[in-house]
Amino acid sequence: MKKWQLRIAPWLSKYFSLPSDVMMELPRVTMIGQLHVYIENHQGLSVYSEKELKLKSNKGYIQITGSSFVLKMMLPEEILLEGNIEEIKFIPD
Repeated sequence: MKKWQLRIAPWLSKYFSLPSDVMMELPRVTMIGQLHVYIENHQGLSVYSEKELKLKSNKGYIQITGSSFVLKMMLPEEILLEGNIEEIKFIPD
């Protein structure tokens, strides 16, 4: 069943003009300068400290490093992080 979804999702996305991140459950990362990062479609918080944030996604992890981190907003599938962001890295499973 999973293989069928992987084949049909890109086609549905293109045919119905739907965003691929929504159809394929991919995370969306929006960064504003080096001060804010907004992440949608994550599956939970793995690590949080003043210097690191690590979120689970369906394809791996999203790791953000920097300093002076403050969680401004955290919802079930969205997060807003503020601080001095140095690096955003995707770590595949």
